Amino acid sequence: MQTNYTSSRRNFLKLTAAAGGGLMLGFTWSMKAMADSVDGLAPAGELTFNSYLAISPDDIITIYSPNPELGQNIKTSFPMIVADELDADWSKVKVVQAALDTKKYERQLTGGSGAVPHSWERLRKAGATARQMLMEAGAKRWNTSIDNVTTDNGFVVNKSNGQKLTYGALATDAAKGVVPADVKLKDRKDFKLIGKFVRGVDNKAMITGKPLFGLDFYREGMLYAMVVRPEAFGQKLKGFDATAAKAVPGIIDVVSFKNSVAVVGKSTWQVNKARKLLKIEYEIETPLESTPDHDKLFKDLLESKDATARRKDGDVEAAFKSAAKVIKAEYQCPFLSHSPMEPMNFFAHVKENSCELIGPSQTPDMARQETAKLLGIPPDNITLELTRLGGGFGRRLKADYVLEAVEVSRLMKAPVKVIWTREDDMTGGSYRPAVRYRFEAALDASNNLTGYRLRGVGINSGNPTREDNFPSGAVDNLLIESVEYKSPITTGAWRAPITNFLAFAEQSFLDEVAQIVGMDPVQFRLKLLDRAKQNPVGAIKYDIDRMKAVIQLAADKAGWGKKPNIAQGFSVYFSHRSYVAQVAEIEMKQNKPVLKKIYAAADCGVVINQSGSLQQVKGGIVDGLGHAMFGSLTFKNGVPEQNNFNNYRLIRMKEVPEVEVHFVDNGIDPTGLGEPALPPTGGAVANAYYKATGKRLHDQPFIRQEEMKGVTLGERM
Repeated sequence: MQTNYTSSRRNFLKLTAAAGGGLMLGFTWSMKAMADSVDGLAPAGELTFNSYLAISPDDIITIYSPNPELGQNIKTSFPMIVADELDADWSKVKVVQAALDTKKYERQLTGGSGAVPHSWERLRKAGATARQMLMEAGAKRWNTSIDNVTTDNGFVVNKSNGQKLTYGALATDAAKGVVPADVKLKDRKDFKLIGKFVRGVDNKAMITGKPLFGLDFYREGMLYAMVVRPEAFGQKLKGFDATAAKAVPGIIDVVSFKNSVAVVGKSTWQVNKARKLLKIEYEIETPLESTPDHDKLFKDLLESKDATARRKDGDVEAAFKSAAKVIKAEYQCPFLSHSPMEPMNFFAHVKENSCELIGPSQTPDMARQETAKLLGIPPDNITLELTRLGGGFGRRLKADYVLEAVEVSRLMKAPVKVIWTREDDMTGGSYRPAVRYRFEAALDASNNLTGYRLRGVGINSGNPTREDNFPSGAVDNLLIESVEYKSPITTGAWRAPITNFLAFAEQSFLDEVAQIVGMDPVQFRLKLLDRAKQNPVGAIKYDIDRMKAVIQLAADKAGWGKKPNIAQGFSVYFSHRSYVAQVAEIEMKQNKPVLKKIYAAADCGVVINQSGSLQQVKGGIVDGLGHAMFGSLTFKNGVPEQNNFNNYRLIRMKEVPEVEVHFVDNGIDPTGLGEPALPPTGGAVANAYYKATGKRLHDQPFIRQEEMKGVTLGERM
């Protein structure tokens, strides 16, 4: 499958002009631009804003979607918001992926589950303003008052006599009007699209194999390249012999840059064949590492005196010194590969004083900035067009694979597409950092929680804690510390950074404490939250009422504590501005634990698209379960020991339990949803496992820990 991607903005303007005029409404994504203009909007025809809503005479409504789409449904959710406020006919809405343009867009990236929260109000105002202008055009056409005009599914309606005109019929007249200084947004009860089940706008194209992704991109005359990187972290390139590789038909050249060797040719098959014939010599630059060394390293650093205090409330030392009982537990997780379905790839064409980039990136502006730095040219001389991303999970926040394409194109003086194999993707970094946590709780003679300590040790993790998350603020004496170890192994953000494992550890430890104090785990958390609300200690940076609401909803929907012969485990977590509580259910069959079902209650504010939101929650749970159960990437002398799915275990279809999702309807503006459902899953499953077997899970992956103990897991565990 091949296609040619063309310059989007120029062709978009040509298409709307060819349609015979119409209304093109600019709206801004920039907070500063919104303050400088009238509600972020300007008179039609002044195309000086960061994004455009276009209504053509044939009734087609087009909206640019600036943020990269990697499966989080942003390319459907954005136009739904605009179309609902516009009162548009959804079947006539078209979506165009915008190219990178930092003069027109703010936060043109995908990461941190922040796209919808950032753009919610801007999109609503864009749709509502266009609707108002169309109504005014209709009122003028009928020589009636604007109060006598309304809209309905792509029509402007005269309330007096029922006359109707399509948006397309009025678009050109509306373009001559003045943008209203103020517009009224819909009441939630009047939403027609928002909150409904809507198919993804790219679904049909994906199902029918239409070119959407970076791997699909093709341009006549471009070359293909594959790169060989050091086989181990801590090595550097010493030399290479490319004689045999260059003899393969279709190979144009073999070039080197930095620590890498690239084979360039006319097809991926030829290039991959030639790459295997390279003879490359490396030498050690920094000490190589093995995973067993990390285990000892973690234990040593947990005793280090050089920890960084992230938060300290009260007199922690006194609380533990006077404690009637101290509970301790440690939890450890390995490195993880991001493993997106689409391996890394990018197209680059370096010219005399410019560069063209096309491909999948979560942070396109960072890719452009790093390219500009590499080439020594102004960023404005670089264009970047986005394809759909076949997954990212944080891996495509980095630009290393983009810069490889730039390097090879510059050396070859030709357009080049760099493609990684699955093995490249898994062994070339960047990984979820390996981390170990030590938790301690101090109890008084009445089993009240009086002290809480957490020390996190991470390998290239930065701060491996979230010091202001629950239960901070609910304990009088609290200390959160971190220690970081620098390693040649490259790491980076992995879906729900840090909290993807920290949530499991925290929620498992809270269950241990609840058990020892003799309280129901759900009631124990609710009691701590009440304590934080009534007598807060230090800053409270989570919403207590929202967290309580998801706890109560999940417990209610799961029938918490009311099901005989079912072991239930609970977990709740706050991340990316949203709250998710989960209840996992395990049933023992032939003395084996079988994970039957997971209930989830999510508070992400207004749900834009029920379909997309359900898939985000379910997908996050499956992702969290699979990696907690099976995910592990280990090293021997700096070499990754897993390089493909034959030895890097992912969850399988038969292992996915039933997942039931419920959303809290509190009417607040949308918060994040791409990541928050993942963190609570490991804790819910581990706590259910303890209820079923009496055994605590402290390390991930769970399967390795239990196999070491001789325990066989059930088909869904």
